[in-house]
Order: sequence, then C-alpha cells, then structure tokens
Amino acid sequence: MSLEAIFPKETIIARLESTEKDELFEELVEIIHTAVPQMNRKEALDSLTERESKMTTGIMHNVAIPHALIPSMDKTIGAIGISEQGIDYDSLDKAPVYLVFMIIGAQGETEQHIQVLKELAGVLQIPGFVDRMRQCKTPSEISNFLRNSEESVSE
Repeated sequence: MSLEAIFPKETIIARLESTEKDELFEELVEIIHTAVPQMNRKEALDSLTERESKMTTGIMHNVAIPHALIPSMDKTIGAIGISEQGIDYDSLDKAPVYLVFMIIGAQGETEQHIQVLKELAGVLQIPGFVDRMRQCKTPSEISNFLRNSEESVSE
C-alpha cells in the first residue's frame, strides 16, 4: 500500500491553523472525518489523546506522527498538515513540530498500521525530506513530493 493511498490530497492541509497539540488533533481529525464520514470523531480524538499520554509522537526534529486504531474505522487513512509557525507538541527534543502525519486505522489492523509507519519512516530518513516537504505550498505539491520520495526509497 502506497503512502499516497493512505494520505490522499483531500486529507492534506498545506497551512495548518492550529498552534497547539489539542487544536491540531481536532483540525486533522475533522479533515479525515470529511473523507471518511463513518469515523467517530470523539473516538478518534480520545484514542489519539490516550496514545499521546503514554508517550509523545513528536518523534524526530520538527515531525510528529500521531496515530490510533479505532473500532469505527474499516480502513487506514491519514492526514498531513504543515505548520508555518510551529506547534508546541511536547516533542522528545522539545522543538516545535512543523510537519504532522496523522494515521487512523481500523482496530485489529495492527500489521497494516505498522507497515504504514515503516513506509513513512523510510521517507523521513531521506536527507532533506522534512525541509523540502515544508516548502510545498499546495496539497497537490505535497502529494506529488510524497509519491516521488516513496518511489526513490523503493528503487
């Protein structure tokens, strides 16, 4: 499964409005809900918040990957958000987050969830990936950049 399929253009926000983690979760969950109306927003927010309380998903410099598996989903879908001003995320390195990949999957689909995280980790290891993605200005640019980056990793 490609990252482009997990993060469709409709769930990409090139300029996030959020400045705090709670607002960010609501903003990205809302865009996922628009794409997948059967997803229970409260269930997703509660699950993301619970996961975050165990350990931050602000895992590398300027990047966060909040993720959850919930009963109301029947597939895995994600949202990408780019923040110009940065989000206070309580990251491991205490730096603000500028690039967020949120992943919501179906409860019981742990293997697929792990596969998506693995694919994402592969592109995040590309030198300059984060800086170049932050320069993208539209959902189409972000989607194309992600697809090209994933293809370069799999070659």
